Amino acid sequence: MARMNVRQMWAAKLAGKPVPAAVAVPRSASVTPGVIAPVRLPFTGLVLGIDPSLRGTGLVLVEFASGRAPLLLRSQTVRVPSKHPMSFALAEIHRGVTAFLAGQPVRHVALEQTIFVQNIQTAQILGAARGAAIAAAALHDLPVFEYPPLRVKQAVVGLGRASKEQMARTVMAMLGHGRTLAFDEADAAGVALCHAFTWRE
Repeated sequence: MARMNVRQMWAAKLAGKPVPAAVAVPRSASVTPGVIAPVRLPFTGLVLGIDPSLRGTGLVLVEFASGRAPLLLRSQTVRVPSKHPMSFALAEIHRGVTAFLAGQPVRHVALEQTIFVQNIQTAQILGAARGAAIAAAALHDLPVFEYPPLRVKQAVVGLGRASKEQMARTVMAMLGHGRTLAFDEADAAGVALCHAFTWRE
């Protein structure tokens, strides 16, 4: 059987097809004949995925357990109308993240990185939204992992230039989710899936 990447293995598993064991070998390590490399264990636990934005932050809580498909436990878009000032929006983002973490044994928090912005003002606004979300996670002593959009799309869809529609469809298929997720929530779910698929202990 040809070597499969993590996304292909998940797709095969969900389709009921045989999945080979993934073996993790450090890049700097040499392979010694007759020595079996350690098997890479799948990520297990709860991941809070966040797609930060001042007016529409996507939040999802996904559970990963050995032997079954990822399970979407909760999703929400923190929407803040433009009539409210930035300070109000940042407080709402902080409250939203805190509410998702309350009483939940979240293991990791994963965010989408901001790679390209049109101008300095946009960068400042996005940075403030990210800061509000990260601060909420940090106050719960949770590790935060950040992934560029290209890596998220490659890990989940298999295409670095996938559209938002492709991302939403793929995410919903992987999560077995009945209703259509808003784009912000689908992006947040995508970063949570990317984290679980690519994370190394």
